[in-house]
Parts: sequence; C-alpha cells; structure tokens
Amino acid sequence: MATKKTAKKAPAKRKLKPARRPDAKKPARKPAAKKRDLSRASPANRGRGAKPAKRFKAEKPDAVGTTRKPKKAAKVAPLGGRQRRALEAPEPSEAVAAAAQAAPQEEARPDPARDTAMVIAQAGLDKKANEVLLLDVRGLTSYADWFVLMTADSDRQAGAIADAIDEKLKAAGQSKVGSEGYSGGRWVLIDYGDVVAHVFSREARQFYDLEGLWADAPRFPVEG
Repeated sequence: MATKKTAKKAPAKRKLKPARRPDAKKPARKPAAKKRDLSRASPANRGRGAKPAKRFKAEKPDAVGTTRKPKKAAKVAPLGGRQRRALEAPEPSEAVAAAAQAAPQEEARPDPARDTAMVIAQAGLDKKANEVLLLDVRGLTSYADWFVLMTADSDRQAGAIADAIDEKLKAAGQSKVGSEGYSGGRWVLIDYGDVVAHVFSREARQFYDLEGLWADAPRFPVEG
C-alpha cells in the first residue's frame, strides 16, 4: 500500500525590523513628570497639588517621650495693704527684745485684746479650723497686740470661718476695722484693731510663714 506522505509545514517567516540608518536621530524622550512630595501636604489636600502645610515647631518631649504643653501660671489675688503689713516683720533690736521679754510678765494684768483673740480662736474652732495659734506681738509692732492664725481645708471653709468670727465679735459689741482676701479664700485677714485674725489655706500658710517671720513673738496654741 502506498503511504501518504505528510506535507511538512513551512516555517513561519520572521518579520524583520528595518535597520536604522546610521545618520538617523533617536526620537526625543519626554521628560519624566516630577513626583509631588505628598508627605508635607495635609491628608485632605493630597493629590490636588496643594501647597505644603506649614511646619510647626515640635515641643520638647519630657523624660517619658510624650510632648507636654506649658502649664499656665495660677492666678493669685494681689495682697492688700494689711496683708503686706503683716509680712513686714521688724528687725529685732534691743528695745524690741526687751519689750518682748516683758510682755509675758504682764499677763497677770487684764488684757482685753487677749480676750478678743480667744473669742476669735474659739469661733474658728467651732467651724473646724485647724492649727489655731495666738501670737503675742506686743512690742514687736505698733498696729496690733495679737495675731490669731488658723488653717482652713478649703476656700468655702475659710469664708465660713471668717463669717463666724465676724458674727461672734459683733455679738460681743466689737466691729471690724477692715478685712481683705474674701474673694480669693487663700488668706482672709480680719482686722479688729488690737487683734488681727488670719485664716489661711494650708498652702498659703506654709508659703507666707507668719510664724517664721514673727519668730520672736511668744506663741500660744489653742485646742478645741
């Protein structure tokens, strides 16, 4: 039997690229578009060609590594004239020291100012005042004989103590010469002439330190 010869397929012809002429110029390439720096643009404006956002000066980190804003200074009410006068303790001299030593020996005589100071101290104790202290400033200053110091736990309590003192002294027939510090509550001063009451917050009493300024004055703590 005759076999059919399978016809071989002719190989596909390759398309040859036309050879370039040696004198032909290469086509000019278009310049690549500049990439926009999107890291400096705000997220809402990225991709819109917006101007870079303004840079703000970074705050100095603390020890933990978190940034902290500077604290605003606390507002402190200015001192009144009577409060400033209480902070001006005179320098000890021979005459002042002699008067301070003689003052305790005269306690046997009637002292109306001391009685007023005790009424003030008791009014403070009735309103739960702490660390009630009497300072005998006779001979140390010319505008008072006694200071009564006490501590309040809050501004509201300081106002209540000052009101109670005023009510008790009014009932006893004495009126105040003046008062300062009611609005702040950190240091309420009530002047009764020979006796001056000082109602402090705990921080203000440590800060102004009348006990240290009037260290030469004999002191008498009063307990309820």
